Amino acid sequence: MFGLTRAKKAAAVGAAAAAAAATALLTAPSAAAAPQPIVGGTTTTTSSYPFMMQITDASQNQFCGGTLVSPTKVVTAAHCMVGETTGSVRVVGGRTYRNGTNGTVAGVSRIWIHPDYTSATRGDDVAVLTLSSSMPYTPAGYVSSTDTSVYAAGTTARILGWGTTSSGGSSSNQLRTATVPTVSDSSCRTSYGSRFVQSDMVCAGYTSGGVDTCQGDSGGPLLIGGRLAGITSWGDGCAAAGYPGVYTRLTTFSAQVTAQVNG
Repeated sequence: MFGLTRAKKAAAVGAAAAAAAATALLTAPSAAAAPQPIVGGTTTTTSSYPFMMQITDASQNQFCGGTLVSPTKVVTAAHCMVGETTGSVRVVGGRTYRNGTNGTVAGVSRIWIHPDYTSATRGDDVAVLTLSSSMPYTPAGYVSSTDTSVYAAGTTARILGWGTTSSGGSSSNQLRTATVPTVSDSSCRTSYGSRFVQSDMVCAGYTSGGVDTCQGDSGGPLLIGGRLAGITSWGDGCAAAGYPGVYTRLTTFSAQVTAQVNG
């Protein structure tokens, strides 16, 4: 098995990416239920989740998600930002549909990627974007470094995104959401072995699969108690039985995120 990050550069999917997606589909575990965008989820709107941001290329093609945590700061995954520059990225708020033209588009003046990040499966998968202009939407609160009890196994968490219908498939046009239970660290380690870095990651999903984030959902939020507690990061396949989604454990990085938010 292998770790498949949940980013999808929608504007740059060519023959090589299609071949890679096909490989992922062939080698990933079989899904336990017919997958949908935010697999097993339902449609929702940015009015319901005003802090949910699209991260796009310069032509406003969405490829990752992000969470507004202050009027000018967005938390996302480090793997979404690798190879990007402030000129290549936009952040779009208030836009429920990927093909919409409404909402607010902001440029990015600074990209902070965790200095120890090398790959999603090695942890440190967190980035903070500083926007060139303020977003007129209500930001999300996020966990502090002492809020580690929020990850207790079985806790209900909410996921959001415009992700694909299956691993390597087509993205959803409308924002979708679902709830998943958090998974114990021991169970997550059973699924992923040494790739599960307990200090940096938390798993969420059903043992039987069927509900999960997928490609295009990367960088989006894992909400617990209405607060940002994790960042969609990676997993083996999407919605596969025995392979829950893996999220950045935000309590570990809360102080660094706060430093960026206040900086």
